Amino acid sequence: MSRSTITIDPVTRIEGHAKITIQIDENGHVEDARFHVTQLRGFEKFCEGRPFLEMPSLTARTCGICPVSHLIAAAKACDGILAVTIPRPASMLRQVLNLAQLVQSHALSFFYLSLPDFLLGMDEDPKVRNLFGILAKFPDVARDGVRLRQFGQSVIEELAGKRIHPSWVVPGGVNEPLTESRRDAILSRIPEALAIVRRALERGKRVLEDHREEIRTFANFPSLFMGLVDDRGLLEHTDGKLRIVDAHGKIIGENLDSTRYREFIAEANEGDSFLKSPYYRPLGYPAGIYRVGPLARMNIVDGCGTPLADQEWAEFRDLERGAVLSSFHYHYARLIEILYGVERMEQLLLQRDILSKHVRAQANVNNAEGIGIAEAPRGTLIHHYRVNEDGLVEWANLIIATGHNNLAMNRGILQAARHFISGRTLTEGALNRVEAVIRAFDPCLSCSTHASDQMPLHVSVVNQAGEILDQKIRG
Repeated sequence: MSRSTITIDPVTRIEGHAKITIQIDENGHVEDARFHVTQLRGFEKFCEGRPFLEMPSLTARTCGICPVSHLIAAAKACDGILAVTIPRPASMLRQVLNLAQLVQSHALSFFYLSLPDFLLGMDEDPKVRNLFGILAKFPDVARDGVRLRQFGQSVIEELAGKRIHPSWVVPGGVNEPLTESRRDAILSRIPEALAIVRRALERGKRVLEDHREEIRTFANFPSLFMGLVDDRGLLEHTDGKLRIVDAHGKIIGENLDSTRYREFIAEANEGDSFLKSPYYRPLGYPAGIYRVGPLARMNIVDGCGTPLADQEWAEFRDLERGAVLSSFHYHYARLIEILYGVERMEQLLLQRDILSKHVRAQANVNNAEGIGIAEAPRGTLIHHYRVNEDGLVEWANLIIATGHNNLAMNRGILQAARHFISGRTLTEGALNRVEAVIRAFDPCLSCSTHASDQMPLHVSVVNQAGEILDQKIRG
């Protein structure tokens, strides 16, 4: 048997365009596997020359699924350029908006993109294994997913005026206070959202238990984990300080200063992908592999800070003695975060000063540099800008959540491919499991493709019999 390459193109049920290549040796064993992101957005270059005040609205266009995360991180970077502390009501309103996006995005990932694998089966015909298959066989579950995502989107609309690409979050705070009627409209929808996510957790935990083999092999390895925590070490998505823990759950970086992130995070460019590969600088590349996102956040915190989510978090952490290492449990962690998000929104909306009209701090350019860090649904998001004396952006660096996970995704598909794939017998279910490793991370590739090197390109024209008629190779 000669060496061969298996190509999965495109990777399905993710945001953006990517492919996976799997190298098979002469004995039919998996030798290597790579995740290639084949699109380029390059928002860092688009930003140069623009007034920094535009950055929240401009960078929000990076993505239609998680624009709020970019609004928040960009606005925080601009707060630093203004050198202001935003009013407490504005801070709380930003938090509610960010949590609403977390809920809708996690609901999309779990119910729409991943649940078909769990409820219909990893080996099911792909013509059936999709949202429509869920709707046909489990209509109540499909409705719950739609309603939960609708809840998150409706909160964004109540706060910010529209569901996608709102311009409500601005440097210095937000541009309009919350009214009592809109607050009460949001609060009235919370009981239904809580009921849905509790049903999802009850069902989800049972379903996940049926996938022990996937739990063992879906990016299940020791790594570092990174995310934000508040001053009590609790779950935090909008403010807080960075914390890094190792595979045993031991804290190796605490209260890390966001303005010095380059001291502990470096970025590598892979030659076969437009997605950069950040790593923990003290350990070097590629040993400094780490993960971010819901799994990482569950691993780094000392608790969630809301009653129901704290109970679920304690049960989650009981899965392992140290950090929970299997990336299959990203799905479980998402459900806990949805529960937390709904609970925490209610806590914030019941604060007495949430309706204050003092929601924006005004200033001019006081610093030539600003760095904003927030937790997007997929993990830690970093915006870093440098401006001139006129407030025009001269340089921008965006480190996106999906990028942080790039090294882990590549190692994860190799682990799964070696377990499920044989070069001699290839099945749809085996290939789907390799794809499902990527879906566990829920990558957002439109957000994260900023690498500047020229990626090698291989384009082939293939006939129906699989024969290559022509091909062009670059690099």
